[in-house]
Amino acid sequence: MIGIVVSRADRASTHIAERLLARAEWTERTDSSRADADGGGTYHTLADPVADDTDAAEDAVRGFELRTVDELHIHVDDPTPAFSEHPEYLVFVSRHSGDTGPLLTCHFTGNFGDAEYGGESGSFAPACPGVQRALVAGFDEHAPDGYDVAIEGTHHGPTDLATPAVFAELGSDDEQWDDPDGADAVARAVLDLPARRASVAVGDPARPRHVVGFGGGHYAPRFERVVRETEWGVGHIASDWQLEELGHPEEHPDVLDAVIRASDADFALVEGEYPVLREALVDRDVRIVGESWVRAVGDRPLDLVASLEADLSAVDEGLRFGAAAGSRDPDDGADTYRVVDLPADLLAEAQGIDADAARAAVERHTVGFETEQAGTRAAGRAALPTAHGDELPTDADAGTDPYDALVADLAAVLAEKYDEIVREEGAVRARIESFDPERAATLGVPEGPKFGALSAGEPVEVDGETIRPETVAREREEVFSV
Repeated sequence: MIGIVVSRADRASTHIAERLLARAEWTERTDSSRADADGGGTYHTLADPVADDTDAAEDAVRGFELRTVDELHIHVDDPTPAFSEHPEYLVFVSRHSGDTGPLLTCHFTGNFGDAEYGGESGSFAPACPGVQRALVAGFDEHAPDGYDVAIEGTHHGPTDLATPAVFAELGSDDEQWDDPDGADAVARAVLDLPARRASVAVGDPARPRHVVGFGGGHYAPRFERVVRETEWGVGHIASDWQLEELGHPEEHPDVLDAVIRASDADFALVEGEYPVLREALVDRDVRIVGESWVRAVGDRPLDLVASLEADLSAVDEGLRFGAAAGSRDPDDGADTYRVVDLPADLLAEAQGIDADAARAAVERHTVGFETEQAGTRAAGRAALPTAHGDELPTDADAGTDPYDALVADLAAVLAEKYDEIVREEGAVRARIESFDPERAATLGVPEGPKFGALSAGEPVEVDGETIRPETVAREREEVFSV
């Protein structure tokens, strides 16, 4: 169940609640065990809105419960006990205040320094990065014309929550708080959460794909790109001003520990230098990664990524990932592969002829591979799929060993330039007939345009005699060791 928290002290919140109730057939209920001001009294429930879609409903949260409190959200105590069952996560529908114009935004709650706006100092509510991803997608889909969509750095209360929570906000001033279209957009994004399979964690709950963020502005475009454009989620974000509130991280180690724990993150993305912070994160076994690392890794198994980085090179040093999957070890479930040298000369020639086709061939047949020139050219070693024991797997497309299939695809690229390609044991031979300027000169062909025509395969006339291209051609052979 998804818990929705509405504040009567926030007219944007009540406006969003009106749109939520208008958009679906909720059941009105009464809770006499709690005061109306604390979420008791009249409340509303909504059955799973995707229950008629078997596939979509299979893993979806089963419905919503909407509770209303008197106080502003930032000052409420943990509302979890108000709900009839423990919610999977809470969504606080709220106003956003600022000079940002029409804006739909979401963020997590916590205080890196003193708690000036609710919650406890140095404390953080548990984040739900998967829900934030789904809200951003919903905002993008439903935002009225003229509205921007953003995520924000962590700020304000409440912090002492037993349930992961996110603020879904309508901003940024009176006009928008009273805008029915803006309120409706937030309501629709919230109601879409089950259909978007929103969950607290991104990826495997045992090892989620979350980064905890540090640095940058309050509105966080780098972290927003991660949310929008990658398979990763972002937990709490300490923007520059919040890091100033934090101060020296080792003077407040409990705060740094708390934000990592509340983000459920083994990885950190840091915007800016912050050398002391970086050292403190490394001391806590939190790996610092860049946006390029997150993009390259995507949704690949993190254990496989770690293994490939150990056996080949780090992503930051040029490791890239192929489309082939390693086989699973039945004993420990790990991906297995074998490391080979890429056929350097053949690969270089293929890349010189058609770089995209050569890169596609490498990606198609490898689990991972090394690169050079800022990741643009495959070079060095690669990991190929392998079976257990001595048996090699067959390539699904070529029906042969993956290395042989890779060589065959690279050799096929050479066919764009060469007349004949022959695969032999340990080599690829490529033959081509090319224009021989010395032979053309002996036949009286003058250098210049006629040389060019013969080189292009066109006959020319010299002193009334036609000279055909094959007459002045010679065969050349290149041998590529594989």
